[in-house]
Parts: sequence; structure tokens; C-alpha cells
Amino acid sequence: MGACFWRLCAILFVCAIVTTAEDPYRFFDWNVTYGDIYPLGVRQQGILINGQFPGPDIYSVTNDNLIINVHNSLPEPFLISWNGIQQRRNSYQDGVYGTTCPIPPGKNFTYILQVKDQIGSFYYFPSLAFHKAAGGFGGIRILSRPKIPVPFPDPADDYTILIGDWYKANHMSLKAILDRGKKLHFPDAILINGKGLNGASFTVEQGKTYRFRISNVGLQNSLNFRIQGHKMKLVEVEGTHTLQTTFSSLDVHVGQSYSVLVTADQPAQDYYIAVTSRFTAQVLNTTAILHYSNSAKPVSGPPPGGPTTQIDWSINQARAIRTNLTASGPRPNPQGSYHYGMINITRTIKLANSAAQVNGKQRYAVNSVSFIPADTPLKVADYFKIGGVFRVGSIPDNPTGARMYLDTSVMGADFRAFVEVVFENHESIIQSWHLDGYAFFVVGMDGGLWTPDSRKQYNLRDAISRSTTQVYPRSWTAIYIALDNVGMWNLRTEFWGRRYLGQQFYLRVYSPVESIRDEYPIPSNALLCGRASGRSTRPV
Repeated sequence: MGACFWRLCAILFVCAIVTTAEDPYRFFDWNVTYGDIYPLGVRQQGILINGQFPGPDIYSVTNDNLIINVHNSLPEPFLISWNGIQQRRNSYQDGVYGTTCPIPPGKNFTYILQVKDQIGSFYYFPSLAFHKAAGGFGGIRILSRPKIPVPFPDPADDYTILIGDWYKANHMSLKAILDRGKKLHFPDAILINGKGLNGASFTVEQGKTYRFRISNVGLQNSLNFRIQGHKMKLVEVEGTHTLQTTFSSLDVHVGQSYSVLVTADQPAQDYYIAVTSRFTAQVLNTTAILHYSNSAKPVSGPPPGGPTTQIDWSINQARAIRTNLTASGPRPNPQGSYHYGMINITRTIKLANSAAQVNGKQRYAVNSVSFIPADTPLKVADYFKIGGVFRVGSIPDNPTGARMYLDTSVMGADFRAFVEVVFENHESIIQSWHLDGYAFFVVGMDGGLWTPDSRKQYNLRDAISRSTTQVYPRSWTAIYIALDNVGMWNLRTEFWGRRYLGQQFYLRVYSPVESIRDEYPIPSNALLCGRASGRSTRPV
């Protein structure tokens, strides 16, 4: 355990005591290692955090300061990113290579995060070198402060459920396939909390209600989640309280997180929790167990079946997920007080995904640009004003129809602009897109081509606010974003093989004032690499 870490902890702890108005601190010390795991009954090399697969949950409360000291005991560089945690004015802590130098082998780095004005269900994951296919992920829950009312009674317990597709192959073998410019084969299985068929179990008491936080931490497949004989009441999506709609099953697309309430109101026995892949010719299935503490018998009968229809059922469910305008958010004011539908759009950006061969190798792109990493993290280069690392405007605002090409794609955007982004999917697969540092309003989605007339069907009153959205095959999805968070933010597909092969870019939200009111300076403990090596992070 590094002396510097504990010195930092002591300083922060003293500050928290002396300054009574300061928000609480929570300290975590993580050791990242390789270790043997057996999720499908065969030995695999997994990424463990403090010996755990999946990693430990992060439990916090709105505005908490999270001090997470990560020791990299892997033989290669490593980074952790925080899916859905909106680091205000601080993209240096984002944990992706465009903003942060990797933690070298045998070294450590202390992330200093604040879950500012956030509630809800999220997760963390490793962002480098296809490490996500080996584990290293875990749940994040942010509870409301005690004085802020929550629109449902406290549950009897609160469970994290991490679902995702999984390969039997070692993640290094999968990475080698991608490095050769080949496509990955279909995954081998679905895991629930790192376990295969009937490996995971959740205990409930008859008559009580429980909260399940469901996150799809997989690599490429949308999944349907359901519980035999039980209904699920949706109450929260990635930090937004929802209208409390009841579902018998729920589509959870890659990168997405949901909270549902489940009441143990059935006869005392065990029931299947079923998860099935969606929108695929080959269907993957797995199950876990909902165990009543006074269970009279084990699970019986077939697991519950999923939706019998595909796109129409799923898109109708997605449209039914809306913000609860009467619920309080992390602050003591209604979430619905932000009237996004009355704000004029200052810019429209259209983004289209594509797949093609470049120089004989499989690549993926956004608006014909397939992202290639620079030799220096873009945000670090931006801070030190190192030229030649990236070029703002290296990706166009609209699809051009041009042949796919390679570039370190960065799109410039103005601080405090209010933009419309339209994701266009011309392929026969479903897509899932995520923007770091932000929650956005999902105002519309439909099949076919988007036109300006499509705005007539937008939900401009209570659209859900979230950080990850799906785009159905040969369809479009439109979002509104208030660009109120200065920094360099990764906009990416959540299909991890596609992201690795270029389907991402960075949105540089820029303020010419360069004030600490708008953006924090580079952390004094920031790791420096590439062309920034040897420079100082101390203020001049």
C-alpha cells in the first residue's frame, strides 16, 4: 500500500472534518490481478479486483467523494472507466485512453471522483486492450441523500445483477483476432454476476419487495431479463427516476442499467431468473435462481419465455420508459423542472455507423472515420498544447458517404450549446451508443430514415434522461444534449469489438475562458505518457 495514497487519505480526511460543509469521502483500495475463474465450468484467465470476479460494488450517496486507489498488478497497462458517472469539469478522471494515461504494470493511480448531483445505477469496467472480455467490472450504486424523498418505499434489500455475453476464449486470443483484422465469432454464453447456468442465486423473504439493479456489462448482445412468475416495476434508469411502469420482461441493451422493484408475492418456492440474447439468429440463454427463504421446493418447469416479437415490441417498450416528473432528483427540486423541449437547438449532428475493410483489415467507423488512438491521450495533449496529436474537426457533423478511412477523430463543440444528435443505423444489427460525461434526453426513435419532419414525433416533455441508448436496425434515434460539461468525452459504440476497431470518437467541449469554474486543472497526481512524458502537472 503506497505511502502517498495514505498521505492523500489523511489530508482528505482532515479536510472533511475541518470543513463541516464538505461532502463525505469514501476510500477504496483495489489490487487488479489475473486469476483463475470458472464461469462456464472450465478454467479461464480472468481479471480480478481484490481477488473478486466480478469486482466489488461501489456503494455511495449523492455528492460523495470517491477516492479509489488502483494498483495494477497485471503485466500490461490498465485503465478503469466509470460508465454513466458524469465527472463534472473533470474528464481527466474518465479512465479511457483519450483522456488518461494508462497505469503502468506494477504502479498505482488514485482516482478522485465525485458523484455530483447523481443518483442511480451504474457500473465500472476496464477500458484498455480488450480487458473487458476478461472481467474487471462491477456495480456502482448511488443512493439519494436522506433528506431527498425517493418515489418508492425503501426495499428490503438491494441487489446488483450484472448480465453480459461471454466467451470461453482468453481475452488475449480475442484481441489477437481483432488485431489481425478479423471479426469475432458469436459469444459462447451469458453470465449473471460472473456465473453460468443456475450459478447465481438471490434470496428473498415472502411478502417483501426488493430492488434489482440490472446492468448489461457484455461485449455486444442486447439481452432480455425476466423472473418466472413475477412482475418488475421499473423505477430508475441510469440516474433518472422513471414512471413506474410494470413489465414482465425487460430489454437491456449493451451498456445500459435499470432498477426494478420485485415483490416476493408468489408461493414459497424457487423461481428462475432468465436472460436471453435478443435480435440474433442464434439465441443464448442462461438462468439464475430467485430463492424464497422459506422455499418449499426447487425451481420447476421450463424457464419463462421471452418476447415472441422483435423490433416492434422492443421499440414500444423503449418509448414507454419516461421520466417521472413528480419525483425529486439528487437535489431538492423536481427533475421535470428542466424544460428541455423549450430550448432552441443550436446544432444538429448526424452520426452513422458503418463496417468495411481498410487496408485488408476489418474496421468500423462513425461518419466514415475509423478512430485510431494517438501516441498521447488527447486531453493531456490538449492541456499541454502539444500540437500534432489530434485535429479538431477531423470527423464531420454528417455522414458524407465517403469511403472509410483512419484518423484520430475529434469533434469540436461549444460549451453551453444545446445540440441534437441523430444516430442513423443503416445496418441490419442493433447498435448501442454511450457518451461519457453526460446524460442526454432520448427524444425519439423510429424505423427508416430520419428527416426534419421526424421531429414532429419527438417527446419534448418527459423523455428519459440517460447516458446509453439503443438504435434499432435500419432505424434512427434522436437525443438532445445540454453541453454543460467541459472536457474531452468519449462517444462510442458499446459493441466492444467494434469500438476496439474504430467505432468511436471524442467530443471536445471547449470553453475559451479556461477558468476553473468551467474545468478543473489537470490533477497533480496525473500520470503522463507519450509526448507529455517528463512534464509537470504543478500549476505555473
